[in-house]
Amino acid sequence: MTEPSRDAAAILAELDALRAQDAPTHGGRVLSYVYDTGRAELDELAAEAARRMQAVNGLDPTAFRSVAALERDVLGFARGILGAGPDAAGSVTSGGTESCLLAVKTARDLWRGAAREAATAVPRLVAPVTVHAAFRKAAELFGLAFDAVPVSPLTGAVDAAAVAARLGPDVALVVVSAPSYPFAAMDPVPEVAAACAQADIACHVDACIGGWILPFWPAELPAWDLSVPGVTSLSADLHKYGYAPKGVSVLLHDTRDRHRAQYFATTDWPGYPVVNPTLLGSKSAGALAAAWAIIRTLGAQGFAELAAQSARATGALVDAVASIEGLHVVGDPAGPLFAVAADESVAPEHRVDPHHWADRVRAAGWVLQQQPGLVQHDGSRLPRTTHFTVTPVTEAGLPELIPALVAAADAVRGMPPADGAAVLAGLGGALPSQLDSATAGALLAGIGLGGDGALPAEMAPFLALVEALPHQVAERLLVELLARTVGP
Repeated sequence: MTEPSRDAAAILAELDALRAQDAPTHGGRVLSYVYDTGRAELDELAAEAARRMQAVNGLDPTAFRSVAALERDVLGFARGILGAGPDAAGSVTSGGTESCLLAVKTARDLWRGAAREAATAVPRLVAPVTVHAAFRKAAELFGLAFDAVPVSPLTGAVDAAAVAARLGPDVALVVVSAPSYPFAAMDPVPEVAAACAQADIACHVDACIGGWILPFWPAELPAWDLSVPGVTSLSADLHKYGYAPKGVSVLLHDTRDRHRAQYFATTDWPGYPVVNPTLLGSKSAGALAAAWAIIRTLGAQGFAELAAQSARATGALVDAVASIEGLHVVGDPAGPLFAVAADESVAPEHRVDPHHWADRVRAAGWVLQQQPGLVQHDGSRLPRTTHFTVTPVTEAGLPELIPALVAAADAVRGMPPADGAAVLAGLGGALPSQLDSATAGALLAGIGLGGDGALPAEMAPFLALVEALPHQVAERLLVELLARTVGP
């Protein structure tokens, strides 16, 4: 049975009703996932640029020459702000994950071509445990062993010597972050890149979150971009602090030859010659056009002005958190993001659990991102934290946001952290390592997560359960949760 057709107004009204259920993408109420300049005219420009490219297929820039022109301009600006040399080349991708995947695939293929190990050897990808999960995905997809280097539980920073100690002929790629997402730590790029260069190993800088704002950051930062000797590739997302719509990113390589190794090409079939610089074949040119239009509008000066707004807001928030008894900012964060943990130096009755705190802040209308604690392979434990991503529009909201942070801390100070073992006991104790869909769904229902995708009012118990469970079990439950939001 088919539904009767409806006019455009009714369809758009239905879409508006669905969107009303979303976290707000504008106004600075969500301090993760979205990157809001606070300038409505930029959003309108991006939307109009994307609309004009709606029918274009980015698969073939020889047929759609506008795609080549737009990409050439975007990459030219990116090379200029990211320290690229005259031989550097790159591609526009569908987002940070694709940029990371392609960086890993390129390094793996070049490692294989160098024949430094037997053809049957499994190459390693070495990175701090804080590197973005996209690199774990890339290792899984492309057959590399992911070798995680522990970081300091106090600062979230990795020691360059610890990374260098992992190097060997079976390492295809080392990845460092500028900055890391969980704790906003700037990895020691010059030291790691130098060690990689000495060992003839590729070194990628994941600047997906920092690449379009750190070049304009008003405070001095350690060297981190393609100008650093030994850095062979770098990723930077335009849909973050390039303020473009999802999804668009750039991947730059230090040489043309390395960039060409990124491509897939075949003439070994009876159809048209297929030459793909990215994982996708047919692809939209809308986000590319939007990014291009924003770059043309803002230029370096406009990006610097927006970076200054984010920097002022970040500084104000870091100072505000520092003044709240029971909380502290982790390490020495760089750029417009930071993580907040409980202050273990004060008595338990004065501590503020960051997850209870984030739940209370959410109840006041602000969405903060809760990050579970993690036991590293060396046995040290990284703290559970609450993450902030600060955007230019955040500055205007500070008069409301800071009092909400203070009030939420006052409300939960001294409240014990959620106990994952207790939550697990409430579900009947130990869980099987292998879960079918029905069992996983029943367990989710037991902690208030139904098949309609609704979340409980408080996420702290769920995050505590994620911490307490073996990774394999927690990941299976999360898969079930997400799958049930879109299907039976």
